[in-house]
Order: sequence, then C-alpha cells, then structure tokens
Amino acid sequence: MDKKLLEQVVDVHRRAFTVDAHFDLTYEVANRRERGLHKVVETSYLQQFRTGGFDLIVSALFIHDYFLPEMGLRRALDQISYLLEETDESPGRFRICRTVTEAYGARAAGETAIFLSLEGAEPLQNDIQLLRIFYELGVRGLGLVWSRRNYVGDGAFFKSSREGRKGGLTPFGIDLIEKAEDLGMFVDVSHINDEGFWDVMDVVSQPLIASHSNCRALAGTMRNLDDEQIEAVSRNGGVIGMNSVNLFIREDEPEVTIAHFIDHVDHIVKIGGIEHVGIGFDLCDSFVDFLQVGQAIDTHDVIKTHAGLGEFTAGLITRGYSDEDIIAILGGNFLRVFGDIFG
Repeated sequence: MDKKLLEQVVDVHRRAFTVDAHFDLTYEVANRRERGLHKVVETSYLQQFRTGGFDLIVSALFIHDYFLPEMGLRRALDQISYLLEETDESPGRFRICRTVTEAYGARAAGETAIFLSLEGAEPLQNDIQLLRIFYELGVRGLGLVWSRRNYVGDGAFFKSSREGRKGGLTPFGIDLIEKAEDLGMFVDVSHINDEGFWDVMDVVSQPLIASHSNCRALAGTMRNLDDEQIEAVSRNGGVIGMNSVNLFIREDEPEVTIAHFIDHVDHIVKIGGIEHVGIGFDLCDSFVDFLQVGQAIDTHDVIKTHAGLGEFTAGLITRGYSDEDIIAILGGNFLRVFGDIFG
C-alpha cells in the first residue's frame, strides 16, 4: 500500500465509528475458558480490534450442533456468563453495551463496545418467554436461525444437501419476531432460507439486517442473498454485512481476493444503494473446533483478522468510493439501524 493511500485509510478509520455486525466472540471465549484460559478477549482479540479501528463488535451467541437440543439454553447462558467474567478480568478495556449511546460512551472511554446477538433461536426452543430474559441480560439481536431447522423455521445450507420439503416461518417464528420488535431488538435474516426470508419481510415492521451475507449473483451459495432479496432489505431500510469467508465471495475460485470481495459491495450499492452496506466479516480462522464433530467445510477468511480492515478500506478507496461513503459502510449504516431500534 503506497504512502498516500495508507494516509487516507488511516484518516478514514480515525473519523469512522467502525462496526463488525457478526463475530462469534462469545462462542470462542467459552471454548477457551472451559480449557483453563483467562482474559481471552484481552490477549487474543483486543489488539486486533484496535489495530483495525473497530469500535463495536456484535458478538453472536452460537450453539454447536453437538449441544442441541438439550443444552442450547445452558450453552447460551454460559457464553454470556463467561463474557461477563472477561469484563471483570479486563476492566476498562471493553464493555457489553445495550444501546448505541452506551457504545459511543465506550469509545469515548477508550473501550471496545460489544453488543450481544443470538445466532439462531435454538436456546429458546419454543418458549417465547425466554426472549425477555435474554433481552434483560443485554442481548439486542435476534438471528432467527443458523443453517439448520429450529422452532422458528428452516436455515439455508452452505452447499446443496439432501433435505425434505422446505418450510418458511412457523407460527412461533412469527410471534417471536413480533416479541423481539416489541422489546427493542433487531432481527437478523442471515442463514434463513428463501421461504423464511420472504415470510420475515411480511412480518417485520422495522428495519432488519442480514449481518453476514453476500450476493448470490456472485457466489451461488444459498447463504447469500439474491438480487430480489437485496432490493427488499434496501426497501425495508435495512443493512447487509459483507462476509469475508471465501465461499461466500467466489465459489470454486483458487484465489479469492479483496477485489472479488469489493465486487459484492458494488453489487449491493448498484441494486439498493450505499446506505444498505456494512461489515459482518464472520472471521473464523482463529477459532479452534475443540469438538471436531461433523464434516468440516473447507473455508478461510479473506480478511485474515480484524487488524486487516485497512485492506478492505483501501479496496473501497481504489474502487472510487468517497470517504463519506466508506464511513457509512464501515459502521454508519449499522449504527443508523441500531439507533432507530434501541438508540
């Protein structure tokens, strides 16, 4: 990166409030703490967040198949508990926030802000009353499904799989969305199948997000959004977070590059506008699958760590995006949606 471009990247990062709308931080914290490690966020991730200029991380509560269905609730609560222990061990370094105002306050104090979000409603099973409990514990996002079936609906698989007839939202799923909106939680449609997606669009009354989904026109996995879905999220006022996993950027491509990644930004901007693009890198390369259950999917992160955000920003600059547009992509667009829901 030449000096002039680097200086522009640094300046844009200084002026932006940068948000990663999807990172499985609590999942990894739990995995490592259960194996005797402490200060996991401080020692393994905090410097990467700060080097990249990230002010807010949306930490997903993800439950491995291994623990479902019996231990879904316990695992989600354990993850929150472990993260609270981390905040006790690393005072003044990061904090769990419940509003955008608190997130700005964390930045002003030199701390990284963390929002909590469910990645799939499995911890609730079919008990809608549990959603209020998670809200009171600080959870502000409801990811409806992961890539599997639950009481809400059906997930979208990463690759073609044998399956029976697909379904959309269940009656419980409809009630849960309405409950989440009443509480003041954002709804996240990443991982839901097409049938469920359109049901969600019929139910929601506020902007939603697709925290970590790219464009199906450029990478055909069902985890990505097609053009009609991108247009629908844009009309809704929502935001789509760009996913850094190679499979979601280019399929069957031997070398997936930052330029390929920026192509997805271009595509969404062309269809829906600059106001509907954000970051949801879904970085996973640093995680260790301690369970080793199931068949692994051969994927890797194109942005290697949060410290590598400058590569993405430089790609946007090179592609001709203005500083103001980049600041919106880096976090302004997600902050707008979050602020409208639980400012």
